[in-house]
Amino acid sequence: MRKLKITELNRISAEAFKQADKLPLTVVLDDVRSLYNVGSVFRVSDAFRVERIYLCGITAVPPHPEIHKTALGAEFSMDWVYKERAIDAVDELKAAGYTVYSVEQVEHSVMLHELSVDKQKKYAIVMGNEVKGVRQEVVDRSDGCIEIPQFGTKHSLNVSVATGIVIWEFFNKLRIFI
Repeated sequence: MRKLKITELNRISAEAFKQADKLPLTVVLDDVRSLYNVGSVFRVSDAFRVERIYLCGITAVPPHPEIHKTALGAEFSMDWVYKERAIDAVDELKAAGYTVYSVEQVEHSVMLHELSVDKQKKYAIVMGNEVKGVRQEVVDRSDGCIEIPQFGTKHSLNVSVATGIVIWEFFNKLRIFI
């Protein structure tokens, strides 16, 4: 096997990305404090053509060198919006017809692999602060909660890793292009 050169990957330009079909999924970051995590979420969102990212509360916004370090330019291709409060983002998305899920360990959460989705609907996932998770008021306003099954000694994942896992699952279930 020969490793492919970057010129052989047939990546689309940022301009073509803006015009391309998107996964009917929006990511909401609720007080994510690490700029590296924010950049990583931009990068994985670009990779799977997520519609947009809402950056809420203390979550930093581009341009910023630490976001760029992990986003590697995805902060230029991805649409993003800043909201002071994540609850406002959730209300806006719900009013626009999105089904909103918080990714959080709660009573009656749905395990990610058991989640059923409708390809005719639009979805949003709320990802929480690295220590405190998704705010309770946001959980309360969500249409449901998704939990990533874990089988080790730890009870949580890094927020950018968790976001990548959840986006991948939605991509597999909603795939509308390629």
